[in-house]
Amino acid sequence: MGYVFEIVADHGGYAFTVRNQYLGDQTEVQVAPEMLPLFLDRAVFERYPHACPFLRFDPGGKAFCTVHLTRPELCRVYGCWILLIQDARGRRAGRVMQAGHVSFDDDLLRHIWENHIRPLDRDNDEEWQRNVIRILRSFGYTVIR
Repeated sequence: MGYVFEIVADHGGYAFTVRNQYLGDQTEVQVAPEMLPLFLDRAVFERYPHACPFLRFDPGGKAFCTVHLTRPELCRVYGCWILLIQDARGRRAGRVMQAGHVSFDDDLLRHIWENHIRPLDRDNDEEWQRNVIRILRSFGYTVIR
């Protein structure tokens, strides 16, 4: 979500305003007090330079949203999906979960998926995602990773 959200204001006390770079809407978020030690650890950006500004991992490798209670609406509907697909008007058209499970909100997307994406080789997940994004963009969709 680091490609989606940017911090546009730091209000002190670990309160921030974030802006959705695609839609322009802004949300006030607050780091939860119990998440402060994780939030202060910025090591996540060494491995994932484009991670959400509020994503952190505990020492065991479990991921946490440090602003979960105040997270933006997109994060509330995004869930555990690895790709969010929007149509040309910015409406959700579909979502992709790990292992290739897809939820369609758009019949054209379903048709494109069956004919152009389902046949793709899934051996390399990173390469598969890049190909999915390239194909869907060629049909006018926006894909948020």
